[in-house]
Amino acid sequence: MSHQRTVYVVEHDVETRRSVVINLASIGAQAWPFGGGAEFLEILGHLMPGCILLDMDEPDSLDILAALVKRETGWPILAMSGRPDVAVAVQAMKLGALDFLEKPVDAQKLAAALMPAWKALEASLEKGEARRIAQDRLARLTARELDISLALFGGRSNKAVAHELGISVRTVEMHRAHIMAKLGVKSIAEAAVMATHAGVAIAQRQPVASALAPARIGRAPSPFEGRRLARTAY
Repeated sequence: MSHQRTVYVVEHDVETRRSVVINLASIGAQAWPFGGGAEFLEILGHLMPGCILLDMDEPDSLDILAALVKRETGWPILAMSGRPDVAVAVQAMKLGALDFLEKPVDAQKLAAALMPAWKALEASLEKGEARRIAQDRLARLTARELDISLALFGGRSNKAVAHELGISVRTVEMHRAHIMAKLGVKSIAEAAVMATHAGVAIAQRQPVASALAPARIGRAPSPFEGRRLARTAY
């Protein structure tokens, strides 16, 4: 796909930025240059997926990197520096940079660094698409079907779910059949896998009310907030 060859060059120095853009063109990549991290962050939500070459020689470089990672785009970030600092390099990698390159970065170095980056981008996009599809399918379920499905995903029997929700076993069985039909799966185990792809944490042997709150890792919104599944933007 064409977007896999898109590279966003975030570099404050004009000459360095121009050189990187020329080298990217020579290896068949489409370069989009930006003069600073703040400018790039401002327009990030309107851009197609791609790899990011990020200048680390500005005072706010680590903050920009952290902000990019927080956006959870899944786009690989390659950090660059003309005066490599071990502490900065280590921190950049800890924050989520895929690689740390020393300037000047010639075409050969760029090609070598971007090869795994493009593969990582492809994997990220595939994962995002699987998540979107899973969320769309789970959004077909009614509120009651969500309660029952999450209880079943946690390993409860039809009888246990019926007792917990104060309904008959026959009603649980009916909802179970509807859930599997709506999700297009042949088993509850397959449905549970789909739920994990959608970002739902499967709670084992917990009350339904607890299971309805998917695990949050600081910043990720619950797919079930407001009983609606939010799409992941890619």
